[in-house]
Amino acid sequence: MSTEQAPAPAPAPVPAAAAPETPLAKLTARLAEITAQAGYGEMWGVELSASDHAPTQVILQKFLRANSGDAAAAEKQLASALEWRKKVNPAALVAEAFDRKKFGDLGFVTTHKDEAGKETVITWNIYGSVKDNKATFGDVQEFIKWRAALMELSVQQLHLNDIKEPIAEGAGAADPHQMLQVHDYQSVSFFRMDPDVKAASKDTIQVFSMAYPELLAHKYFVNVPAIMGWMFGAMKLFLAPATLRKFHPMTSGTTLATELKGIVASLPKEYGGQGPSVKEGLTVTLKDVVVEKEEVPVEANEAPVVVVSDSNVPEEHKPEAHGIDDHKPTDFGLVEETKPAAVVAEAGAGKAEVEGEAEETKPATELAQVADKETAP
Repeated sequence: MSTEQAPAPAPAPVPAAAAPETPLAKLTARLAEITAQAGYGEMWGVELSASDHAPTQVILQKFLRANSGDAAAAEKQLASALEWRKKVNPAALVAEAFDRKKFGDLGFVTTHKDEAGKETVITWNIYGSVKDNKATFGDVQEFIKWRAALMELSVQQLHLNDIKEPIAEGAGAADPHQMLQVHDYQSVSFFRMDPDVKAASKDTIQVFSMAYPELLAHKYFVNVPAIMGWMFGAMKLFLAPATLRKFHPMTSGTTLATELKGIVASLPKEYGGQGPSVKEGLTVTLKDVVVEKEEVPVEANEAPVVVVSDSNVPEEHKPEAHGIDDHKPTDFGLVEETKPAAVVAEAGAGKAEVEGEAEETKPATELAQVADKETAP
């Protein structure tokens, strides 16, 4: 019987350390469940896919960047955005027609190329074009739909479905899939906030910060009164430096050309460029809405009273031609009571005073209407 011992088994190989799971990998792994729970899988014209789909990866990266790389927070925002899109269907709003009187000349989208061929998409909000705050901002949901239609039109120009590579990892990596936004406040008052404008601003900011994260590279506020410089100075106390770098207030619209020197050749002439007017840019579909006036029916026992001047009545039809006293009621109708000359003179003077007051107050009314224009979202 042999007393030799069997050789000891070779030690098991030490498994290689697993690569750390990135926030993007975590969010991608959760994507199928997120879209299933929302019952919707489209974002900004892209059908989201859990595979190595570059457009999907870029969209997930935008939601991560908006939440400082927190995968759980990004998932929550993504789910909310998908649910909103399912409910509102903003992509279809681009083809919907909006009231020209409310939204005409209010928003445009332009695309510009620099010498290297790089495209820059700009969304323009021309708030000085608002003629009636109540009409434009009074129906907050209608305003948000119009604003979403304009945003979707802008996103279309980014061609996200054509993306071939995801954004490089790291918060400091450049995101080339963004647009610029210009808010023009020419002829807009900053001193009183109309309640309708305030409500529309608040709701629009809430919806857009949730549904369109990291799509704006820079935002330019042009034709802002110099006195409002304090407002942008105050922002430094509350906003993160990365956010502040995106905000650019300017007292003149033509100053925009000095900020966007690479596309001056095609920048709208209203903003210091050499290109066509901003009004030649893309915009949402508009229509003329005719509001039918409600007719007030006349009661059967009521009839309009017609006053006939005596000078227009033929001689043979006058009462005196028939021997009738024209100061007494007759079967021919009602005869107006003759007023003393003093009463007539007093009434005429009173009327002149009222008309004079109305004429004097008219300019003040017009000034009030101009002062009523407010800052829009």
